[in-house]
Amino acid sequence: MRTHKLTISIVLLTALIGLSIACSKRSNDDTIAKDIQDKVAADPDTKDSQVNVAAKDGKVTLTGKVKTPAAQRKVEQIATAEPGQTGVDDQTAVQPDLMPAAAQAPAVEKPKPEPIVVPAGTALTVRMGQALSSKTSQSGQTFLATLAQPVSVDGRTAIPAGATASGTVVTAKEKGKFKGEGELSIALTSVTVKGHTYTIQTSSLDSTSKGKGKRTAATTGGGAAGGALIGGLAGGGKGAGIGALVGAGAGLLGGAMTGNKQIEIPAESALTFRLSAPLTLPPPAD
Repeated sequence: MRTHKLTISIVLLTALIGLSIACSKRSNDDTIAKDIQDKVAADPDTKDSQVNVAAKDGKVTLTGKVKTPAAQRKVEQIATAEPGQTGVDDQTAVQPDLMPAAAQAPAVEKPKPEPIVVPAGTALTVRMGQALSSKTSQSGQTFLATLAQPVSVDGRTAIPAGATASGTVVTAKEKGKFKGEGELSIALTSVTVKGHTYTIQTSSLDSTSKGKGKRTAATTGGGAAGGALIGGLAGGGKGAGIGALVGAGAGLLGGAMTGNKQIEIPAESALTFRLSAPLTLPPPAD
């Protein structure tokens, strides 16, 4: 009986000693891991690293991310120099994206597309959608036209051919009602591009008829280089064709003199106006 009790005592004592040793080792491992972790966080070369430290039976395992190979070596040196460690297993990975923003190369932003600016003086050649006359048209009357030629800026099409334009009759006076003169003046007021309508300002195209077959023509707001509505009478007889003044070399179709010397612009006539103010359009879609 006494022998049996002695055996039990020895077993219990052995278990207690083993438990004490295990607790001591676990406590020592925790101390090692925490000490290394604190040193890594405090060191200026490794403080930006994201390192996890674990220890078991004195063996240290390092995991996580460091910003440079130099920082990786420094972390391993700190762990190797730790008292009580029995080995170091470095499993950290180098991740350059952990570098401070100031040290990283700046991101290259894609430049934003610039709007298209059609400069003042640009010619807009349109084809009239309806006939106008100094006899039948009225001041303030609107008319429609389509762009006969595309308008390009720096090699890019700003306004395509076929775009709808609208205009207004600035002045319309039948011959004989005002000092025997017939007058007709028109200008464009807007253009529609890709479904969006933009207000524009152009020089007006003016023509005056007076006397026997005499006619003068001028362009306001843009000078002679702005193009003209109707040129001088070619010949002077009834039904004679009217030559068009040419702006910047563009040939234009003018009106025709009627028997009673009224000024008329037939439908489908090609007329050239010039912008008197820049037109800003959105950047082209990619």
